[in-house]
Amino acid sequence: MPLTPIISHWRKQLRASAKPAYLLLADLIADDIRSGRLGVRDRLPTLRELAAELALNYTTVARGYAEARKRGLIDSRAGTGTFIRSGTPSLRLRGGSGAEMTMNMPPEPADEHLLARLHEGMARACTQADFYRLMRYQDFGGAPQDREAAMHWLRPHVPDAGIDRLLVCPGIHSVLTALFSLLARPGELICVESLTYPGVKAIAAQLGVQLHALQLDDDGPIADAFEHACRTLKPKALYCNPTLLNPTTMTVSRARREALADVALRYAVPIIEDDAYGMLPRQMPPALATLAPALTYYLTGFAKCFGAGLRTAYVCAPTARLAQRLAGAMRATTVMASPVTNALTTMWVEDGTAEAMLQAVRAESVARQALAARHLGEHGLQAHPEGFHAWLPLTPGWSPVEFASYLRTQNVGVVASAAFSTDGDPPDAVRICLGGPMGREDCDEALRLIADTLTHPQHPHATLG
Repeated sequence: MPLTPIISHWRKQLRASAKPAYLLLADLIADDIRSGRLGVRDRLPTLRELAAELALNYTTVARGYAEARKRGLIDSRAGTGTFIRSGTPSLRLRGGSGAEMTMNMPPEPADEHLLARLHEGMARACTQADFYRLMRYQDFGGAPQDREAAMHWLRPHVPDAGIDRLLVCPGIHSVLTALFSLLARPGELICVESLTYPGVKAIAAQLGVQLHALQLDDDGPIADAFEHACRTLKPKALYCNPTLLNPTTMTVSRARREALADVALRYAVPIIEDDAYGMLPRQMPPALATLAPALTYYLTGFAKCFGAGLRTAYVCAPTARLAQRLAGAMRATTVMASPVTNALTTMWVEDGTAEAMLQAVRAESVARQALAARHLGEHGLQAHPEGFHAWLPLTPGWSPVEFASYLRTQNVGVVASAAFSTDGDPPDAVRICLGGPMGREDCDEALRLIADTLTHPQHPHATLG
């Protein structure tokens, strides 16, 4: 399309607006791309030409082009000029916002029958329950029926979990807070992976507990490093996220689990096994709780296999006595898990709804991981086919913070590696969540935009020559 009418429109808008000219220029380019007045590979005027046409100074136009390039609207290359960039410049989802791929939430399956089942279950729980019983204080750890449901849910992973060792708790995060405070005093040390769940870092900082990073290889935390720490630093516990590690998606191998359990047993170091993602893979190595049952606190919950709003977690402690000690520590901070939430979770476990939801989440995760592999596989994407997050190493030229910041300008949110690092030396990578409220089509579009950014890198802080 001839640019004369477009530039005339820009000139009129610039004269009528009080907005800074360089920002408005980028907005006008974006508007004309969305409307189709500007198309892929359309060439824009040079800086000097446009400055003359719009009666602006050279620096203002240069800043406008720089802003447009930062937003992914244009490519500028020395000797060839400035062109409208290929691909969608930014992502606008059906809800009018962007692709929130920072919070690690399971996908929400678009299954009408399953949704109807969930609604019916919630209604039934409300109508059939003893309302006043659910409104009263309960002993910490859940009613006997809740613990029975927990034992049933954990049986595939911890077959010998007895009801006297089980607690029903208000989410894994609250359990971790209680365990850290129970096992380590301020200034004392807990071993963790060198890349791990950011909540652990926040908990340790709040409690004054020191974290000692164990380096990772393809099999998991290095056992020799753990043994060296046990011998020289006397850690109070080992925290481990062994299945689909958040963020790298790695699962600790059976041999490495056996090696870590052996070290823990020889040095009598308790293990906190955070198996938040353990229900997602159909097959996985044996839980650390089966390899070192006398030392291991096994944790899992429903936030990562059902939905983050179902704040129910199950804990299997090494012994009944230690379960009661943990219950005391949790009672001091959370009083009790919500009896209402417990009753709903127990009903869904007992009637098979929880298993149906798990299967639906797993199936949707498989579909989305296939999209991720198609768009980002050639870029070294690390993922498990039945998980819903992925780890993307970055090519030279991008720092993780700049990459995440740039994608945010395109309405796509990812998390830079520094959020997960416990050794102060994060790799150049970002975590991408494929779940949450966005649908599969929106997920596909966001992944395509991420791939396009890697294929056609434009440093967000570069300036035009």
